[in-house]
Amino acid sequence: MSVSIDITGLPLERIHVVPSPLAELGMALHALSEPGHHPGLQGWATAVSARLDPCLADRMCEADFLWRTTFSDVFTPFAGLPGQNGLPGATLAEELDQLDKLSDEQFVDAALEFTCQSTYAEPDRKLLTDPAVRQRALDLAAARGPLQMRFTQRLLDDPPVVRAWFRTLLQDCEEAFFADTWARVSHQLAADARHKTELLRRKGLPEALKAMSGSVSLDESGRLITVDKISVGRTATGQGGLVIVPTSLGWPHLWVLHRKGWQAAITYPISSPGLTSPPTVEQLTRRMAALAHPMRMRLCRHLARGAYTTSELADAHGMTAPEISRHLSVLKKADLVSTRRRGRYVQHQLDIGVVSRLGSDFIEGVLR
Repeated sequence: MSVSIDITGLPLERIHVVPSPLAELGMALHALSEPGHHPGLQGWATAVSARLDPCLADRMCEADFLWRTTFSDVFTPFAGLPGQNGLPGATLAEELDQLDKLSDEQFVDAALEFTCQSTYAEPDRKLLTDPAVRQRALDLAAARGPLQMRFTQRLLDDPPVVRAWFRTLLQDCEEAFFADTWARVSHQLAADARHKTELLRRKGLPEALKAMSGSVSLDESGRLITVDKISVGRTATGQGGLVIVPTSLGWPHLWVLHRKGWQAAITYPISSPGLTSPPTVEQLTRRMAALAHPMRMRLCRHLARGAYTTSELADAHGMTAPEISRHLSVLKKADLVSTRRRGRYVQHQLDIGVVSRLGSDFIEGVLR
């Protein structure tokens, strides 16, 4: 599974690495609504939430489906501008002006993307003109709760009023907390963008993508960018460009805009000290499959407590050495178990660092 961007014929001068205040505000709102996704930002989220005006907090809740579960395209309006070659603005005000330039149809479709369970391959849904499509949107919104239902009803009834309300909300968020946050992170984002741009010019796109994330790669033909994600999507730059947006608040999210008719864009988290690269989808699949067998779960519990040889494990579990070896082989291929030689003995041990990233429940289980 992956999201791919066909960049056939795309010259380097149409690839831009640019920070986006509006995209970063979207990431900030997401981190505030889902602090569990961002353990490194919990202190910041707690401090911001503690000083939020209750009225502003209530208004944020009205539209939080735009950023809580995933990242709405309304935070990247440059991509929806005609020509598919727009760039993020230098300030939040400039990007809100870009948001105002989107048609009502574009705004409503992007805002209700998740409510209506649309896909990027489903163009021209006519939410504002087709009664059946409109009713379907309302039915799906109702299933997600009264707040989302009311927002969807208002948006479909009077898009300009809701768009003005949304712009005011983002401006109030800037005044309440985001201006200070942006002042702190913008220099780091600009420096990272300059570094990636220099890599792009000096060493080419493959090196720039590799430095951006180990989950992003360019095929040997130089025509297809693949983003390793547990989702499927495809887009092409065509006559437009490719925009790459660094984020300081977005880790571990790696987001790809592949909406039909919009410019392709990738939002990537800049590297932070102490954060390791996420596993590929293939690695994650191997690890989950390896742990699905009860015997390998028992071996993990044993190996979490120390290093043991195959013979010791065979004796402890009443199995033959070849049987144990087969299970260990699966765990090793999943990078869950490390092996070391001590003289003529080969010892195996669970890699707690790797396993801990699969979840605290599993760690507590094997150590209990």
